[in-house]
Amino acid sequence: MAESDFSIIGASAADISRGVTAGFTKPRTNGSNNFAFGFNSKVTGGRATVLYYNAVNFAPLRDDDSNATGGSVRAALMRGRSVTSTGFSVFLVMNLQGTTESDTAYLLGLSDDDPAQIILAKTTPLAGLDPDAASTVALAKSTETFLWDVWTHLRLDAICNPNGDVVLKCFKNDLAAHYVNDPTWEAIPGMSDVVDDALGVNTQSNPLAGGYGGFGFSATKSECRSFVDQFEFFRQM
Repeated sequence: MAESDFSIIGASAADISRGVTAGFTKPRTNGSNNFAFGFNSKVTGGRATVLYYNAVNFAPLRDDDSNATGGSVRAALMRGRSVTSTGFSVFLVMNLQGTTESDTAYLLGLSDDDPAQIILAKTTPLAGLDPDAASTVALAKSTETFLWDVWTHLRLDAICNPNGDVVLKCFKNDLAAHYVNDPTWEAIPGMSDVVDDALGVNTQSNPLAGGYGGFGFSATKSECRSFVDQFEFFRQM
């Protein structure tokens, strides 16, 4: 995918700088891998930015019958070494309901903790994966924890069923055993499938379908960094 395949929403580049860089360690790859995509917060206060994939039928997500649908989003994520060990999170974005950082989505990524957990949440990119944020509905958490400067390869599937339920499935690829470009997906310890039910009971709100998917970064402090590599996106047909 090229730069033109993505649209950027949220914070300005003056508030959160972003772009490809060769200056940091990349995840283990079978072949060449010269660049990762990075974020660096420049200001204090809540800021977030999302890059969503803007291809036909992906922006917004539609199946072949033009119904709002789900899909599968995958990437390697890393909370980079920063001035502070908290105040930021990096995540996959699925079914974002609008084109602002304040719209609701399913997020899967590394939490705003030291060490971080993998968290699946129904929240806004602006809130990020802060377990203490009032707007964060945490749906599942890993029992594993992760230090900064460690790549974690994640996958989030959102399956929209005909009755209106959305089934959320989370996976991890062990980068110590499998290359980032040749993954073997496995369950994440401590995390089970989640049904965002059509009645709006399990998550206290209606399930999310359609919208936009990609990856993002949220920060409340300056000089916080995160990185993304090997992004892939598939829509539910």
